[in-house]
Amino acid sequence: MSTFAEFLINGLSLGSVYALIALGFVVIFRATEVVNFAHASLLLAGGYFVAVLHEPLGFWPALAAGTAGAAVVGAAVEFLVMRRHRGADHSVLAIVTIGVDILLATELTRRIGTDILALGDPWGDAVVTLGPVTIAETRIAALLAAALLITAFLLAFRHTSWGVAMRAAAESQETAALMGVRLGRVSLGAWAVAGALAAVAALFLTVFPTPGLERGTALAALKAFPAAILGGLDSTTGALAGGLIVGVTESLATGYQTDLAFLGRGIGDLAPYLVMVAVLLIRPAGLFGTKELARV
Repeated sequence: MSTFAEFLINGLSLGSVYALIALGFVVIFRATEVVNFAHASLLLAGGYFVAVLHEPLGFWPALAAGTAGAAVVGAAVEFLVMRRHRGADHSVLAIVTIGVDILLATELTRRIGTDILALGDPWGDAVVTLGPVTIAETRIAALLAAALLITAFLLAFRHTSWGVAMRAAAESQETAALMGVRLGRVSLGAWAVAGALAAVAALFLTVFPTPGLERGTALAALKAFPAAILGGLDSTTGALAGGLIVGVTESLATGYQTDLAFLGRGIGDLAPYLVMVAVLLIRPAGLFGTKELARV
């Protein structure tokens, strides 16, 4: 039972980090109706900024600078690339984000090389023992930080003018524009927020028990993509639920991998995608996604 509880807590912690990444996908989709395949590069950029700056600045200033830097990168992508193609088909814009991802990822992997970069976090390899359960402090910090950030975002989404503008744009961009909503400002803010959330997620994906930031860290965004899809790509609540489902599923499948040997090796990496497919077969729009109705 203690083993299950440990896997469950680790899964919830990991899922909360996936929820931050999934929320970035959702924010951009709601603001622009575009699936952002460059999100992995934003995550890698945020982690790289923190890794480079933590020695001269200290951890907390480096984290703030890295978060701001990733937000600036996201805003720059929107302003310099996506805005130039506004009005194009959404599938074309999604392909554009793939090109952006290739450019950013190539430059960042060139800078990182074969190194594994530490981010200088204050938790190290410390653990907390709660009865028979042992949990890394980084996991607890990840859960608390994600809960705080997601709560702050949801409050801002509900009660600020930017949040109201984004919700209006998500309902109908044409109507929102006619009512005076600045779609460019909404889109710019969405990309910046997504970059900032990705930077924080990068931190908790690269601290203990992970050795540090490396070129493959960006692939974590691919695990968060099923979270956004199964939760509903236009639902902020779905991003949270999807992230937790994916995190717990991956943790349990990996932890009990020996008992699931008949399913093949690496089932922990495959399990989130299997869950996504199972959910989409029942609810094509995701658990909390909006169903599109068409008159025929």
